[in-house]
Amino acid sequence: MRANLSIAIMAVLVSFPSWAHPAAQTASDRAAAVESGQKAAIAALNFQQGDAAGFNRARDNFTPDGWKDFMRHMDGYLDQKGAPTFTSSFVAKRDAAVLSEREGVLRLRIPGTLTQSNKIGRTTYRRAAIEVNVLRDSSGEKPIKIQHLEQITCLGSSTACE
Repeated sequence: MRANLSIAIMAVLVSFPSWAHPAAQTASDRAAAVESGQKAAIAALNFQQGDAAGFNRARDNFTPDGWKDFMRHMDGYLDQKGAPTFTSSFVAKRDAAVLSEREGVLRLRIPGTLTQSNKIGRTTYRRAAIEVNVLRDSSGEKPIKIQHLEQITCLGSSTACE
């Protein structure tokens, strides 16, 4: 009798629509976080030489530590006013792949083509990728923030840019 009652209660709970809704919301929230993270990462790598304001607009998409880390990689490539000394363009080949998710941080890889140029010349990396860690707000009230952004270029048979 007790087993039948337990089975009946479980059947009611599982079939109740509001119990199923959070799982669907989580998948939807995750997809939105991936899309937002991809958009922010690509925006950070698309800037014009000499445009400090345009370059610094990306700052709002980073955590404070994430921006400091990104700026360390730009050390030596900014002029006295904080403007980039080169132009950068990243074009994604396809949507971001989720490499991992832990404690509200999504690790994404976005394969694409990276082009960097200045007055002297231009280099295009046809096999490139962005690896980005984005901080996901579980409440959905705060925007996605980049914790870490890394540019990867691949040679030979490397699969890191796939």
